[in-house]
This record gives sequence, structure tokens and C-alpha cells, in this order.
Amino acid sequence: MESRVLFSSHFNLPVNPPRKIRESSIALFTLSRNTLSFAIRSPVDRFAMRIGPLVKASSFASMEVEVDGSKDEPSRKKLAVFVSGGGSNFMKIHEGCIGGLVKGDVVLLVTNKKDCGGAEYARSNGIPVLLFPKAQRESSGGLSPTELVDVLREYGVDFVLLAGYLKLIPVELVQAFPKRILNIHPALLPAFGGQGLYGIRVHKAVLASGARYSGPTIHFVNEEYDTGRILAQTAVRVNANDTPEQLAKRVLHEEHKLYVEVVAAICEERIKWREDGVPLIQSKENPDEYY
Repeated sequence: MESRVLFSSHFNLPVNPPRKIRESSIALFTLSRNTLSFAIRSPVDRFAMRIGPLVKASSFASMEVEVDGSKDEPSRKKLAVFVSGGGSNFMKIHEGCIGGLVKGDVVLLVTNKKDCGGAEYARSNGIPVLLFPKAQRESSGGLSPTELVDVLREYGVDFVLLAGYLKLIPVELVQAFPKRILNIHPALLPAFGGQGLYGIRVHKAVLASGARYSGPTIHFVNEEYDTGRILAQTAVRVNANDTPEQLAKRVLHEEHKLYVEVVAAICEERIKWREDGVPLIQSKENPDEYY
């Protein structure tokens, strides 16, 4: 299999943060930097491993996200990532942007826990950090739903990516970014989802049920927990003697790969909507094939 060497340079110019950021941000802006990075990758089509057969679609509703630029060369997309914890999926997405796998850039990190690992990683990489919603014990800082939407728009955010964010997304944000908010869940939805099922709780519920397979699900976000349209899944075998921690580790390994691939697809405008409202991913190698 032939490999290609991709070189990508990222020049982040100093920014003048919007007024709401200056008033409410919980992190200072750092001086931007110029970086040159390269990555070696093979064009492996991992989507063939996904649940569901490869299909050819004859008719799709056009995607309702309008972007500027040529269809052949989509412009780089601006991404806002939401986290509540360590942010390992966020880190992988950011690495994909820097390494050239993802044609986008993380321009904002939103969290409800200002000292979480994801927020620390963002600050160390010069990514602005916002607090939403305001923590109950915080006397200042934090944005309202309307202010959050305004800031995302000021930064020109194209897509919102939830990566272990444990708060319900406000209706104002869902309505402002229709079909542009993704979430990753550590089980095969619609099973083992909903309020209160997150983290290790999910894996305990999977093992207690006797399910033979689990794995990550990426879905679009609506006003309820884990009920939006499913976009991609990966199956992970549940072993007879698994502990929740062992299962969680294997599922997380697949999360890291799947989320980067899906974000790459959405940044390349390869998400198409079937007439019945089901989103599918267009193959990069063969535009007539969908997954």
C-alpha cells in the first residue's frame, strides 16, 4: 500500500478576542506561534469495519450546511470542542488538525470544569477556553446560552464537537447550529444511552445486560440526551470476563480513531442526508459509495 507524506503549515495570527471572551473567559490568550508539521499516513478505508453494509445511494437530500469556497477544495472548518474531563478525544482531534488528517482547526474549547485536563491541554496549545455553564460555586465567569451562541458566531465556528461533555446542550445552541453539533457516546446507541449513562456507568450497564458487543457511537445532537441521528459506529467485542475498565479501554481506543475520521469527513463536506433523514458518510475514494 502506497503511503503519502503530507506537509501542512499552520500560521495562527494573534487574535483580538471578542468582548464577551474578554469579560467571561477563564483563560488568557497566549501568543500565537508558527508551526510546520508533517504526517505519514496510508489511505486505509476503515469505514468498511463499521456496523452496517456498504451501500450505494441513488438519491440524497442535500446537506443543509452552506459553506464558502469551491466544492473541490472546501475551506478549512472552524471547530469548537466541548469537554468536561481529560479530553482525550479532543486531543486526538486537535492532533489530526495539526497533522493534516482533518481539514479544520480547533478555535475554542468550552468546558463546565475550568481545571479539567482538556482545559489545561487547550491552554498549553494556545486555544481559548470558555466556561459554560457557570459552575454553581463560581462567583464570576461563565456564559449564558445566548452569550455562548454569540461567541461561537463571532469566531465563525462551523461545527461543535462534544467530546465527553456531561451537560445537556441548551436549546438555543441546538437551534443556532442545526445538523452541526456532534457527540460521541461509549456504547452502541440507541442502547445504553440517556441521562445518567456516561463514562464507566455505561460499561457497567453493558456488562450487566449480557450484550456481546459494545462500541462508540457518533450522532448528531438534538434537545435530548443521546437521541439524535446516528452517523457512525464501531463494534467492539465484549469478552466473557471483562471488567468495566477493560471494556472502557478498548472502546476508548476505537473512539479516538472513529471521531477523527468522522470529523475529517464533515470538514470535507462528505456528510449527506438521505431523503428519510438518515445521515451517511460519503467515501473519499469512491464518491458513489456511502456508509
